[in-house]
Amino acid sequence: MQAMHRRALIAFTLAPALALAQTQPRRAAPPPAPPPAQRGSTVLAGAERAAVLGRVEAYLGGIRTLKARFLQLAQNGATAEGTAWIQRPGRMRFDYDPPTPMLLVASFGQFLFYDRELRSPSVVPTSATPLGILLQENLRLSGAVTIEEVAREGGFLAVTLFRTDSPGDGRLTLIMDETPMQLRQWVVLDTQNRTTRVTLSRIETGLTFDTAIFAFNDPRFFEPGGLGAPQR
Repeated sequence: MQAMHRRALIAFTLAPALALAQTQPRRAAPPPAPPPAQRGSTVLAGAERAAVLGRVEAYLGGIRTLKARFLQLAQNGATAEGTAWIQRPGRMRFDYDPPTPMLLVASFGQFLFYDRELRSPSVVPTSATPLGILLQENLRLSGAVTIEEVAREGGFLAVTLFRTDSPGDGRLTLIMDETPMQLRQWVVLDTQNRTTRVTLSRIETGLTFDTAIFAFNDPRFFEPGGLGAPQR
């Protein structure tokens, strides 16, 4: 019972964007209220904001593959660690370290959230989550994406955005080093004003991945030693 309770907490607090997309209807709604401004933050405007956004867009658009360790922190204090793979366009894999039995994979226009112990998959469109913005083929920080705020906080750059046509799906804040430009964190704010923070470390880009690690539409993906390597 405790193990099931822990899995439920992980599913609904460490992956809120995915879990809420499953249970809530798509609707036109205002985005959730932003968090209070951080002390020492400077909100950018005008030409400076436009120049910074141009650099961020060029950096993100230039990432084709990324591998990193991640630490995920929910608002209630629950944590999990693991390894992340991103391959643009459209692919992402979050492989959680034991004892967390979770796997999160994006591919074929869908996010799959899988509980290895319960053998229970859940699938939603990538377009239903703020994280899907990072996986777009032609990533643009305008038009289909609304930039709510660009600020410098604690030596980092923070860019908060949401989907223009579905603000009720939540917000995504990208936390970045500026010199050199590098993605260090992202924060998902869901429609119930709950936050999930993902911190990246040991970041590698420009790698070549076996696309089988994203191929959850193949029935062998979940088999031990199958296409979903690394298997545990």
